[in-house]
Amino acid sequence: MSEAAGSAPGETAPGKLVVQRGLFFDELEPGTVYAHRPGRTLTEADNVLFSTLTMNTQPLHLDAAYSAGQPYGQRVVNSMLTLAVMVGQSVSQLTQGTLVAQLGLTDIAFPHPLFHGDTLYSQTRVAAKRLSGSRPGQGIVTLEHTGHNQDGTVAATFTRTALMWTSEGLPQAGGEARQ
Repeated sequence: MSEAAGSAPGETAPGKLVVQRGLFFDELEPGTVYAHRPGRTLTEADNVLFSTLTMNTQPLHLDAAYSAGQPYGQRVVNSMLTLAVMVGQSVSQLTQGTLVAQLGLTDIAFPHPLFHGDTLYSQTRVAAKRLSGSRPGQGIVTLEHTGHNQDGTVAATFTRTALMWTSEGLPQAGGEARQ
């Protein structure tokens, strides 16, 4: 039995308890597209912090004077930040608590840069899935991610392969019933 917020341990408050989770392997259907909202406005602080935290000293991300003389005339958002935010935007809707492992990223492209103040929106298309031949209760899902700015200009695309739990395969944690 699940415990509701504000209930004493072992008690269930009246009403329905909903626990946020991603989708299990068996709930994902090839061809389905998930639009991830809200978008994320990427700020100068986000870009500088991410770039310095990851030791990426590329002046196109950090040096406004240098970047002013480059083709875009301003700093560009670190493309690795764009990828990280796109994956993050998909987590609560698709893989929160249902992912076993991220297996790889392929076909990564950045057709247009993002700039400070741009809002990144992303979507994921389930491209394919198959049950794992060596890991019972798990399946491999191929996800195609697309990110665009507030004007609809595509900023990034990539394919992600993920190992995910089936609804029957997820081990129970702490004796809690599956939701």
